[in-house]
Amino acid sequence: MAKTSMSQRKTMGRVMHEYAHGELKSGPRGKGGKVKSRRQAIAIALEEAGASKYESKAKNRRNLARSKAKEATGRTAQQESEGKARVGARGKRESSRAMGGQNAKTNARTTTRRSPRRRSARRAPR
Repeated sequence: MAKTSMSQRKTMGRVMHEYAHGELKSGPRGKGGKVKSRRQAIAIALEEAGASKYESKAKNRRNLARSKAKEATGRTAQQESEGKARVGARGKRESSRAMGGQNAKTNARTTTRRSPRRRSARRAPR
C-alpha cells in the first residue's frame, strides 16, 4: 500500500476513535447499525481516508474530499457526540448544532483585524 498523507492519517484516526467509542456506523447514513468488528472499522477508515487499495485513485480522492468536507462542517459522529465546534469555522457560525448553538447568529470572524504595525516605526532612530 502507498504511503498515506497526514490528512489521511488524521481521518483514519478519527474513524478509529469513533469505533473505540461505539459511534461508528456502517451503511448509507448509518442505517447498518454500529460497527462491532475491528476489521470492518479499519476497512471503513481506509475508505474514508482515501487509502483503500480496492478503490481507484479518483474514487479515493473523492472519498477523502467527502470526509474532509464532513469534518469541516462538524458532521462527524465524534464532533456531534463530543460537542466540538467546526474545524476551521471561518465565516461560518461559531458553534455547531451539536454544541447547542443552532441559533448562533454571530460569525466566527465578526471583528475587524488590526493591521500589523511596522517594527521600524515604533523604534526610536539611533
